[in-house]
Amino acid sequence: MTERPERYDMQAIEEMIFTLRGRKVILDVELARIYGVTTKVFNQAVKRNKQKFPADFMFQLTVEEYEPLRSQIVTSRRATNRSQFVTGSQKHRS
Repeated sequence: MTERPERYDMQAIEEMIFTLRGRKVILDVELARIYGVTTKVFNQAVKRNKQKFPADFMFQLTVEEYEPLRSQIVTSRRATNRSQFVTGSQKHRS
């Protein structure tokens, strides 16, 4: 189980958001941290409940997309338990 902070401020959430493929996305590891679970548990829960999410809720990054993100994440935050899945639905865009 990962540590779950008491609360996130807007700046912390905004730092988790990246733009990929013209969409605003959050890495699965960040969402798992927010929910206080491991990335593996988070992804399993999403896969087991696909009917509850829009079809475009989750996609896997290509190596070309992940590499620049990885270096950006390492410099901006601690890099632990990183994965290559992102979540971002057209339906939930702001």
